[in-house]
Amino acid sequence: MSERNKVTRKKLLTRYRFVIVEDQTHENKFKIKGTMLGAISAAVLLLLFIVAFVFSMIAYTPLKLVIPGYPSYQTQRVAIENAAKVDSLEKRMKIMTIRLENLRRVLNGEKSLPIDSLINIGKADIAEKIMYTNMMADSILRERVDSVEKYNLSSNSQMQMIEGMLFFPPVKGILTEEFNKAINHPYVDIAVQENSAVCSVLKGTIIAAYWTDETGYNIHIQHDNDLISIYRHNTKLLKKTGDTVDAGTPVSLAGNAGELSSGPHLHFELWHKGVPIDPTLYIKF
Repeated sequence: MSERNKVTRKKLLTRYRFVIVEDQTHENKFKIKGTMLGAISAAVLLLLFIVAFVFSMIAYTPLKLVIPGYPSYQTQRVAIENAAKVDSLEKRMKIMTIRLENLRRVLNGEKSLPIDSLINIGKADIAEKIMYTNMMADSILRERVDSVEKYNLSSNSQMQMIEGMLFFPPVKGILTEEFNKAINHPYVDIAVQENSAVCSVLKGTIIAAYWTDETGYNIHIQHDNDLISIYRHNTKLLKKTGDTVDAGTPVSLAGNAGELSSGPHLHFELWHKGVPIDPTLYIKF
């Protein structure tokens, strides 16, 4: 075994000469000297270089686009846009299904269903539905407690503070979704014409004015007596954070902004000391 290794090692280290000779003049045109080990090493290095070069060309240049089955940048972009459109269409389909159900209920004299709450429930899994059921039970219990305590003197005094105030209607429209805390719908929806002026219900200060993909442009106004009014799904804001407004001052333009909107309307909330209250008790829409 050792003799065979010695012979192999000797062959690898034996120096050879590779010469290219012109046939007629016998003049040496090219000559290279080296061992077989050197030739093998050079071949391996050359192969590694070729592999690295081809990989770099495919990975970092548009050359990869000529590979069969590899998607182009345009194809990838179209695929992403289509996925976003499909997701948006699914949300629209859910909203339209609920609106058709509401139309059927209205024609039959039944109570309509809140759109935003049902969309959120449709996205939830079983565990979230159980949590939602528990929340409904808790809300019903809370309403019963509130109904018992409504004759309490302190509660009455707080309500009188609100009832003595004159509220300006935020928009002119039709009430389509009513206030209902029991089903997690602590606000009202008012159908309006596109770009209708949204007005402040009371004198106050703008404490928030921002955009979200779900509810479009939003604006929050702080009023006296710890009252806050919130206006969502606007297409344009006319005021900014820090501005002071009077009752009836236009603060935004209503529309169909946001993923949770299926038509021009105003999502309106009224909060008193951190608790949502029914705006229809004080404002005639």
